[in-house]
Amino acid sequence: MKLISWNVNGLRAAVKKGFLEYFEEVDADIFCLQETKLQEGQIELDLKAYKDYWNYAVKKGYSGTAIFTKVEPLSVQYGLGIPEHDTEGRVITLEFEAFFMVTVYTPNSQAELKRLDYRMTFEDAILEYIKNLDKTKPVVLCGDLNVAHEEIDLKNPKTNRKNAGFSDEERAKFSAFLDAGFIDSFRYFYPDLTDAYSWWSYRMNARARNTGWRIDYFVVSKRLKDKLVDAKIHSEVLGSDHCPVELELNL
Repeated sequence: MKLISWNVNGLRAAVKKGFLEYFEEVDADIFCLQETKLQEGQIELDLKAYKDYWNYAVKKGYSGTAIFTKVEPLSVQYGLGIPEHDTEGRVITLEFEAFFMVTVYTPNSQAELKRLDYRMTFEDAILEYIKNLDKTKPVVLCGDLNVAHEEIDLKNPKTNRKNAGFSDEERAKFSAFLDAGFIDSFRYFYPDLTDAYSWWSYRMNARARNTGWRIDYFVVSKRLKDKLVDAKIHSEVLGSDHCPVELELNL
């Protein structure tokens, strides 16, 4: 089973940059999007064999997630069921026979960490939510989690120590997630691989210089460990400031 996650930084813009061609070529079983930046009715896609599920932000042109799947889910949930966290379209959960598929677009803490307090409450809520799902069946969570977990996960850790995406607080929340019984699938396969990034600033020619961050993940329940086949970062794929990430599962 091939799973893809991609923060497209505006789906309408990504479509003009080759999104549909990549979508058809990669032929994923489940394809998750973050930061779709649109409302219902603002795009028409012919996805043929896929069922599509969308969670739109109340604010126009902001945030938003989607999942396209070849296999129809048993159930679908939008958001966390918590009003405080459910206006920005950040979470979709699909239940399948063997697992829950959750896509998440974690809030950015923003310049000078001005949204860090809200980010921390979101982190606590999503972890509690995922732990509860995990009591029923294993979870595969993917998305732009807006954190580089360790120094190996970004090009310039020293100069970014207190910046959004690499603050001690955000990194500790990701550690807590792993401590709760989950695996960072990419690091499971490639614990020491350097220069492996999924996001690059549009400034300073960062992508060409590979001055990036790894902030897009597939995180899975530990009991799926023997089902993991491979994890990939498709840095060659353009169309967004993020690139797609992949997980292959033997389910």
